[in-house]
Amino acid sequence: MGRTLATAAASAVVCIASLLAACGSSDTPGATDGGGSSGAEYDATITRTTLGIPHIEADDFTGIGYGYGYAFAEDNLCVLQEDLVTIRGERARYFGRDGSYTIEPNGTTADNVTSDYFWKFMATDAAIQPTRDNTLPDYKDVVRGFVAGYNRYIRELRAGQHPGRHAACADADWLFEIEDDDLYRRFYRLALIASSSVFINEVVAATPPSLLPQAGKSGGQQTEPSAARKAELLTEHPGPFGYFTAERKFGSNMYALSKDATTDGRSIVFGNPHFPWIGTERLYISHMKIPGRLDIMGSSLYGVPAILIGFNDHVAWSHTVSTAYRFTMYELTLNPANPMQYLYDGAFRDIEQVPVTIQVKEDDGSLSEETRTLYRSHYGPMFTLSVEGVPVLGWSPLKAYTLRDANAENNRLINQFAKWNQAQSLDEFIALHKSVLGIPWVNTVASGPGGQAYYGDVSVVPNVPDSKVTTCQAIPMHQTLQLLVPGLPVLDGSRAACEWDTDADAPVPGIFGGSNLPTLLRDDWVHNSNDSYWLTNPAEPLTGYAAIIGDEDTERSLRTRLGILQIQRRLDGSDGRPGDRFDVDTLQDVVLSSQVYSAQLERDTVLGSICALGTVLTTSGPVDVSDACNVLANWDLSGNTDAVGAHIWREFWRNTIAGLGLPVGNDLLLWTTPYSSGDPVNTPRGLNVLDPLVQAALGDAVTAIEAAGYALDQPMGQIQHPGYIDPTIPVFGGEGFEGAFTIASSGPISTDGYPIDFGNSYIQTVTWNDGKVEAEGFVTYSESTDPANPHFSDYTREYSAKRWHRFPFTDAEIEADRISRQHLSE
Repeated sequence: MGRTLATAAASAVVCIASLLAACGSSDTPGATDGGGSSGAEYDATITRTTLGIPHIEADDFTGIGYGYGYAFAEDNLCVLQEDLVTIRGERARYFGRDGSYTIEPNGTTADNVTSDYFWKFMATDAAIQPTRDNTLPDYKDVVRGFVAGYNRYIRELRAGQHPGRHAACADADWLFEIEDDDLYRRFYRLALIASSSVFINEVVAATPPSLLPQAGKSGGQQTEPSAARKAELLTEHPGPFGYFTAERKFGSNMYALSKDATTDGRSIVFGNPHFPWIGTERLYISHMKIPGRLDIMGSSLYGVPAILIGFNDHVAWSHTVSTAYRFTMYELTLNPANPMQYLYDGAFRDIEQVPVTIQVKEDDGSLSEETRTLYRSHYGPMFTLSVEGVPVLGWSPLKAYTLRDANAENNRLINQFAKWNQAQSLDEFIALHKSVLGIPWVNTVASGPGGQAYYGDVSVVPNVPDSKVTTCQAIPMHQTLQLLVPGLPVLDGSRAACEWDTDADAPVPGIFGGSNLPTLLRDDWVHNSNDSYWLTNPAEPLTGYAAIIGDEDTERSLRTRLGILQIQRRLDGSDGRPGDRFDVDTLQDVVLSSQVYSAQLERDTVLGSICALGTVLTTSGPVDVSDACNVLANWDLSGNTDAVGAHIWREFWRNTIAGLGLPVGNDLLLWTTPYSSGDPVNTPRGLNVLDPLVQAALGDAVTAIEAAGYALDQPMGQIQHPGYIDPTIPVFGGEGFEGAFTIASSGPISTDGYPIDFGNSYIQTVTWNDGKVEAEGFVTYSESTDPANPHFSDYTREYSAKRWHRFPFTDAEIEADRISRQHLSE
């Protein structure tokens, strides 16, 4: 099998050191036998192809999990392990009380102690048991296999088999072997990304008022602020609600194109999630095959051994983050004599007190214990939110607030993808979307060979129709919060009538069934770029759904509008490319073209007005913008690596939004032509260049660029680069707030330029030829987070050069592209 003496010796050492009959064999790309079933409990073959993609083949689901767990640990051990420590509530136990952890997709940062209290309180055995019990038997086997393969790699690393690898954790005490429940907790944590985990700090901070005033004191209760004051504070400091308000980094683009939109009538699916370039919400490419039972390829979030965005010969799909809310808040009416009781249908119920104990590693290395009481109602955890010391959502002697989270009750997440991974047709895929209804927080598009273009926001949403909001809203807090997060209900928690409804076609009580969730099937195209379902295709707007799912007939983001226009311009032949339909090559060119829609709309307006002034007044004084204007005049309106002027426009647009106090750059103050229901793709438009703040924004952009040490005519490729991989790699793309479709997100320009920490991540274009899948794409930050891994930055370089790679799918394609093969069993 091409096995070298050194490799065989190393394998023998590990087997002895691990006290296991668990040996592996490897071969080189010329050998013909990669191993096979041995009768062992765990058995898998891992074939890696160019850029490190693992193809796992086994005879059963346990073997699939085993091979996946081992391959994943080989690539990303430390990053996942830290997250598993976190969800166990053991950060302070291993890392001390100092330090913090950020859930990158929702931006929530909590110190180690707060994080531990939250996860010990939330991710209990009782909380994960429904998912553990409900998971399909085959995927319980996958989980069990993953844990065995992952742990095998840890034992090998501990035994010295992989010298130099995973330096961040190889010798750490927090690198321990994991259990099945660690993965179930991981699934639970992922389900809560757009709901409870946004409020980690607020849940842990919730404290009831004193039961009795201290002698000589008024009780220490603050005066309840007015609704107007609360609204003002929330607008200025949205806190956790900020995740739901602005042009989030955590987003995506996707298209499904059917016969009327393609040159040869073949369907094409494009997937382009905009996920973090750091942390565990990165996407990992793999291929899993059980002959005759499973053959699926695509990407998964770290620690999830199922394909979440992917393809095979029968179907392809992708996701974008949905606008639907996954939770509601309830306002509790408290017992005036006891703020630990709340009114519910004429009787008082106790607020549950939950003591939580954590361990803390002190500076001298010793472990101490701390206990804090957290609280929950029958709806869910209690929480409080203060802004500048003012209790906006406080726990007073009369009122308190609690969350009910539909995804904390979602035990179907892994089953949704398990069944999709085995779907044999687009029709089956669509039926499973509604019957399982386990998608936690994303929209979906899909197609298959010869299939229509499908869209659905068939996801877990609290069943709160608009009629219930009308009769159950908690006044005035509901109206106050609508100013910041329209559509998110604050309900009266004192009445059973205000509990969530249940649809007949819902798989569980309390959520909308598929019949009340938006879907669309078309022969031309569907799309989504994180706005609501409404304008999935402008020719057939989707209307009549509950406000908690999304808004209708409202302004779309610049990115959404460009996403639509890219299709419309292609189909009417106005985009400057040959023909008037899509093929794969044309689609790939369009989606990585790095256009900046705000510049398409308004660059010439700026040149003809603000630039004509020569000098503009800013808060720091007059600034000559002539040189910047000369650069902008010659800019190609893209964010490509050779684009000159893109950074000027980005900082100008950023300053314009900030100067006008706009959260996403869409407001009457910005535009002279307002939004029109009759033309939602092309309005609003017309930059208000007479506003002094807009004029100053260009001068401030020049000042910021010069202060950062960059030239006004510096190409984007010399400014924008990965923040956490190899900083010498140039990265193309722009920010969502400026109307870029090809996303590369960082912060304002600095001496480090634009170090990317979010943006295009896993990218796929998928079509079918005679019923056989043909897929190409990238994982922009590469397959591995280990700097010692050869696949730490190689895919990032390919992405930088826009070199699309074919994803090998058939046995022949895999063999032709093979760089290694390893057979594992124990």
